[in-house]
Amino acid sequence: MKKQYFLLIALALLVSLFNGCKKETGFKTLIITGQNNHDWQASSPLLKTILEESGLFTCEIMTTPEKGGDMTTFDPDFSKYKLVVIDYNGDSWSDKTNTSFTDFVKSGGGVVIYHAANNSFPAWKEYNEMTGLGGWGDRSEKDGPYIYYRRDSMIVDNSPGRGGNHGKRREFLVRTRIADHPITKGLPARWIHGNDELYSELRGPAKNMQILATAFADSAAGGGTMRDEPMLMTITYGNGRIFHTAMGHADKDGGPAMQCAGFIVTLQRGAEWAVTGNVTQKVPFDFPTAAGVVLRPDYTDLTFEEALENISNYDVGKSTKNLVCIQHHITELAGDEKGLLETEKAIVGVLTNDKTTIEAKKLLLKELSWMGSDYSVSAIKDLVSNSELKDEAEFALARLQSSK
Repeated sequence: MKKQYFLLIALALLVSLFNGCKKETGFKTLIITGQNNHDWQASSPLLKTILEESGLFTCEIMTTPEKGGDMTTFDPDFSKYKLVVIDYNGDSWSDKTNTSFTDFVKSGGGVVIYHAANNSFPAWKEYNEMTGLGGWGDRSEKDGPYIYYRRDSMIVDNSPGRGGNHGKRREFLVRTRIADHPITKGLPARWIHGNDELYSELRGPAKNMQILATAFADSAAGGGTMRDEPMLMTITYGNGRIFHTAMGHADKDGGPAMQCAGFIVTLQRGAEWAVTGNVTQKVPFDFPTAAGVVLRPDYTDLTFEEALENISNYDVGKSTKNLVCIQHHITELAGDEKGLLETEKAIVGVLTNDKTTIEAKKLLLKELSWMGSDYSVSAIKDLVSNSELKDEAEFALARLQSSK
């Protein structure tokens, strides 16, 4: 009995030791919200969803007191976190909290400034240096110059005037300005962003700031400056790194601005850079181009398995997203014979399913014609007798045989 007792004690100690040695599953992240002229009840949970979807972050949302409340009770321990996301535009924090946050950034903490958070704290010098540029809050030439692009040149404009403006919400073209930065490396030179507020006339200290991307504020939507305004920025402050996105106006369900794959991916990449100074995430297949907006209504990247499941009743006339995902998956497996064979087996499984539409089978036969092996031949031969698929099946067989 004693022997069993000691064995149980030893096992308990080993379990405790193991749990104590386990690493965190993501960078611990604090999202600060609670006051805003935007719908923070909608935006903050979605920021959490987007960041955690990357697999790199575990997020906690902290709300401040309501407007007019006792802000001395808002006293986060920033040292517990690797990243702080600001989704806040409201009453000033206490001096103690301001100092604590400034020390956090100076000592190497990562920060994301999200959309209207660049409106916040116009009188807080250190915060404005961390954001680089801001708007509204009675900002003017006293707060720093306008920064924008004219053609390919960055302009520092000290002329007097208000800080912060935007016209009607609309889709707009985002232009990458620094293509070799870790955040933007591999992104298209130009891409269309979902319906959003295009911030313009931002001004501020602009110290230690790089403008990664801009958008042209045309006058047709009202409030346009007819110049390329900063959309994505990075700032260094002490040892800290700040990623600033002016995009992402939230509707009740996030809406097209937050659902835009361009917003989602740049937020995830910018947050990783803010913590580590590097970006390990690959540019996904569905990142938008200048051809049009790409939305993720569920905020997640489509997987190969999901695309293959969707393909059975696929209407390519409405969307090519599932097909492009499958093609991207195959391309990513180049040289991986085992992975390609597993993919081929999965495609053949859908191809031979009676519920799969003729249109979808034609598309899958085309993919098998260039990536398939002997494994596919039997299934393809069975389709030659189908008058609707005869041409595609014979083409696939001929191509497979010629590649031997």
